[in-house]
Amino acid sequence: MNAIEIRNLSKSFRGLYAVDHLNMTVPVGAIYGFIGENGSGKSTTEKLVCGHLVPDNGEIKLFGKDYTDPGVRVRVGALIENTGCFPNSSVWDNLMMQAINLGLAHPADEINRVLQIVRMEDSAKIKFKSCSLGMKQRIGIAMALLGDPALLILDEPINGLDTDGMRIMREILVDITRKYSTTVLISSHILGELEKIATHYGIIRQGRMIQEISAKEMEGRARVFLSIRTKDMQGAKRVLRSKYEDVREEEEYLRVYDVDDPEGVVEYLLQNGHVVSEIRKNKIGLEEYYVELMSRKEAE
Repeated sequence: MNAIEIRNLSKSFRGLYAVDHLNMTVPVGAIYGFIGENGSGKSTTEKLVCGHLVPDNGEIKLFGKDYTDPGVRVRVGALIENTGCFPNSSVWDNLMMQAINLGLAHPADEINRVLQIVRMEDSAKIKFKSCSLGMKQRIGIAMALLGDPALLILDEPINGLDTDGMRIMREILVDITRKYSTTVLISSHILGELEKIATHYGIIRQGRMIQEISAKEMEGRARVFLSIRTKDMQGAKRVLRSKYEDVREEEEYLRVYDVDDPEGVVEYLLQNGHVVSEIRKNKIGLEEYYVELMSRKEAE
């Protein structure tokens, strides 16, 4: 069973498709990174799954049931756009109002549970307006976690956070999938951070799914390259391009793509009068994979 199954989902505004016959599958237990440029349809898709918008057509299933089923709706928590908290109320009071709204049987116990998950046990009495951006994002996640949902939907939760804030957010998301078996659908533009936690990716463009791929599959498809430094970078680049098809100069290094023979490259450069001072073998990351995929799609 999958946490989310979407088939031929469409939503238009004033005759323009924001989501265009989208197909999407999110496995149970995944941290699913939802990737796409601004206006690609990520937020609209998430709002459709949450029931905030009504689709024009298509099918959405959550845990094998129609997404409008009351029994499955209560298994979904979401943080989309903002937390919706009262600025002059404390963190605790905001969470209590939401817990009462959800009709939770033991609200105080549940609030203590979610505050511990988001590392804010000692911040319950602070007014929401006095919290940092990172704290506000964690409060939003705590709100979404009330009632122990099986599916958590997050729209850009790490945007604007500092390095420490992003680290804490990563730890929280990994913890809730491991300890509570929660499935997470998360959109983000910060692909370097997403790459550290995601188990699956969905890449959307102009409302359509371009590719769904697991992190393991992407690792297998990612292009290998050698990073090289020499004293005469321009001369070495000319020499390498006489033999290797894809050689680029990037960030003070020469990159030789699709080559897994560092000894052979070093020997070839030495034969042509260039001594290598540094060489490393790498694979492209998520951001470069995404850029190359989009470039290929534009060329088609």
